[in-house]
Amino acid sequence: METPILEARSLEKTYDTGAVRVEALRGVDLALERGEMVAIMGPSGCGKTTLLNCLSGLDSIDGGEALIEGTPLSEMSDRERTDYRARRMGFVFQFYNLIPVLTSVENVELPLLVARVRAHEARERALAALDLVGLAGRAGHVPDALSGGERQRVTIARSLVNDPAIVWADEPTGDLDSENAAEIVALMRRLNLERGLTFLIVTHDISVGRKTDRIVRMLDGEVVEEQRLEVPHVLARHAA
Repeated sequence: METPILEARSLEKTYDTGAVRVEALRGVDLALERGEMVAIMGPSGCGKTTLLNCLSGLDSIDGGEALIEGTPLSEMSDRERTDYRARRMGFVFQFYNLIPVLTSVENVELPLLVARVRAHEARERALAALDLVGLAGRAGHVPDALSGGERQRVTIARSLVNDPAIVWADEPTGDLDSENAAEIVALMRRLNLERGLTFLIVTHDISVGRKTDRIVRMLDGEVVEEQRLEVPHVLARHAA
């Protein structure tokens, strides 16, 4: 049986300010298959983003274990986790996190340049990523010259440019109108089906959740329900 690309085992995370103690994650168990597209849903404050941050190594874990491609994060040093994120993970955020003074192609190639990829190769890969999301003609535009949907496409291109094993998306449609949101979800689904990309998506939007393979519902730091949708991702990929 193939090792899950992502696994949480009895994951715990507590925030303690001295005055307030919040158990953000309380024994979460979760596994994702390679090529699966999963939505994490639940009310504000239920632990969705905390779970994403802990699984991706952006935040520390207080109990249990998180494994990426079979390797426990606890066995990696801070530098190894940072290097792994740069090489094997992509991130899509609600508010884009694009650098205003850089063009689309410069924003997309930035992770490669930080990873010391040669400038010529980084530019070629960034242009290819923009083409993949339908923005080849907007490569020279800065973020302010793009629509919200286009800015999110640039963010997705940046998340793909290092050919990641998994893409983490935190409320990727939260700042978009319904038309642009639908286009972004369709784009992520196409990339999932055509390229086999694994997506873990935190969202409040049930219309986003319904486009995934599985909805995981959280409440008060715990997984309380998992709903597998009608067409399994493997079957959907063969049908695409």
